[in-house]
Amino acid sequence: MALSLRRRGARLPDAVKGALGLAPRERILTFATEEAGGQPTGTTVVATTHGLYAVDAAGTRVVARPWHEVDAGSWSAELQQLTVTWVDGSRPAQWALGDTSLLPETLRERVQASVVLAQRIELGPRRSARAVIRQDLATGELVEQVVLGRGVRADDPDLALAAQEALDYLREQVGLA
Repeated sequence: MALSLRRRGARLPDAVKGALGLAPRERILTFATEEAGGQPTGTTVVATTHGLYAVDAAGTRVVARPWHEVDAGSWSAELQQLTVTWVDGSRPAQWALGDTSLLPETLRERVQASVVLAQRIELGPRRSARAVIRQDLATGELVEQVVLGRGVRADDPDLALAAQEALDYLREQVGLA
């Protein structure tokens, strides 16, 4: 029995579906359109089995990221706003979606599904990063990542060695070493 994460009666507009450019085996799990006062106003955010997409009101795909590139999401019930952060540290995406969307739950589940193994890297007081082995949910390929914490820069001299040690350990644990 298939479980649907979409609201009863909700149908993804054809223009949005056409702009997604989904892979042959990729399925739509849930979606939500930005709202103001309970009325749709703009961007439609779509969660699929392989990634997170956003299509603006003009029908242009403005976000297309696989789940292993999504770092995290946070939901503000007060603002009814979803904020998504990216592994590469680029500017977070924010959408006001209303409180009836299942997108926050779906985002959490898909991000967690992509994480194979992770280890925190301590770099001193209030400085840390994460070494992560994640799976590309479209291909099954394992991807190594170092996700920088607040205030940590990629050129941090303490980071390179600690990240290498953490990734070596994770590779060994998942059988890549």
